[in-house]
Amino acid sequence: MESFQLSKILIKKIAELILAKKNTILKKLVNEIHFADMAEIINELSEDQGIYLIKLFDSEKTSEILTELDEDVREKILEGLSVKEIADEIEELDSDDAADILAELSEERKEEVISKISDDNLADDLKELLSYNEDSAGGLMAKELVKANENWSVLKCLSEIKKQGEKVTRVHSIYVVDDKEKLIGRLSLKDLITSPSKSKIKNIYIPKVDSVNVLEKGEDVAKIMSKYDLEAIPVVDDKTHLVGRITIDDIVDFIKEEAEEDYLIAAGIQGDVEADDSIFELTKARLPWLFLGLVGGLGSVFILEGFEEFMNNPSYKALFFFTPLIAAMAGNVGVQSSAIIVQGLANDVVKGSLLNRLIKELGLSLINGVILGLLTIVFGQVINQPIELSLVISLSMLCVIVVAALIGTSIPIILEKRGIDPAIATGPFITTSNDIFGIFLFFYIAKIFLL
Repeated sequence: MESFQLSKILIKKIAELILAKKNTILKKLVNEIHFADMAEIINELSEDQGIYLIKLFDSEKTSEILTELDEDVREKILEGLSVKEIADEIEELDSDDAADILAELSEERKEEVISKISDDNLADDLKELLSYNEDSAGGLMAKELVKANENWSVLKCLSEIKKQGEKVTRVHSIYVVDDKEKLIGRLSLKDLITSPSKSKIKNIYIPKVDSVNVLEKGEDVAKIMSKYDLEAIPVVDDKTHLVGRITIDDIVDFIKEEAEEDYLIAAGIQGDVEADDSIFELTKARLPWLFLGLVGGLGSVFILEGFEEFMNNPSYKALFFFTPLIAAMAGNVGVQSSAIIVQGLANDVVKGSLLNRLIKELGLSLINGVILGLLTIVFGQVINQPIELSLVISLSMLCVIVVAALIGTSIPIILEKRGIDPAIATGPFITTSNDIFGIFLFFYIAKIFLL
């Protein structure tokens, strides 16, 4: 498949055709373009031009385009569509994608759209999906699936799943339920088509099947699907009733969104923002963390003032020039340690007690601290610095590295246990705290050994 290349020439041509309302030529031009590529095109067009294109084609084509649009672009386009037009788009989508789009509407408009949906079963399914937290298994699942009753014969099962399959985009598994709709297993397609037509499903199904509770966290669902290499996983309620399924594409989208969010948090940006958002939105996302940095910086000033008398001693003024080095080492080590732990928590590979983890980090930081300290002593000798000054700087660096590593290791684990996103610990929060501790330890150790 040849990769689609978005060009300014194509965007300009489409814009001109829209302006001239040459619909026949326009349809011919974009009709063979994949819906994901069409979304890229609409993202580059004006709001009115995007709405024009969406209204030009039937819902079967444009519904998929809507799911791929940037959220802010989709929001503007939905505002330009009538309630009935949105309902038509919704009816062409899988229930999970439809619920995601509905969730972006106001409560009033959401109810109006649902009331215009002609399929009552779909409307009920959407109401159910919207009732779950968007980051839970219930918020990620789709209602479309293929299931078989254990008491069906093979012949009846083939007939029934053929009907069900018409509403399912991809059939990953056939789930088996009892008369109370409780999930009891899965059915191999090979066993189904090779078994005698009068055989009962209860005699050929596989009783072992992985599933997740409807209230399970999205992160936990992702870990299960990754661990067992699942393309889809059934979702059950507290009574093990089969209520939906989650497919791998939904989990990939979820992981991508989580990674983007964690990246922003680690960079000190709060909320879901993009480069082309308004100045107000960007300021609101950045200012809280910048304020934290300001507080940390002012804290460092007060610490330095506490050692002012010591710093006024001409023999020790050289210490001042090493302050940025100590602060940088503290921040870098803390971020390294926290980043490894946050990644481990995300991949569910951080095992054992916090104490064991801290002991391991202590050993690692001691090795790094000794090596870097020796290099600092060598540097001091090269620039003819007094040996006692070099020793104090090296000892301070060793202590700062150890403390920063322990803080960087423990904070993410503690945050995760308290239900707070540990990614916070890889950003300005950990850097600022380690800067303050680092500067304090540096001058405190220097004061003890040099006075």
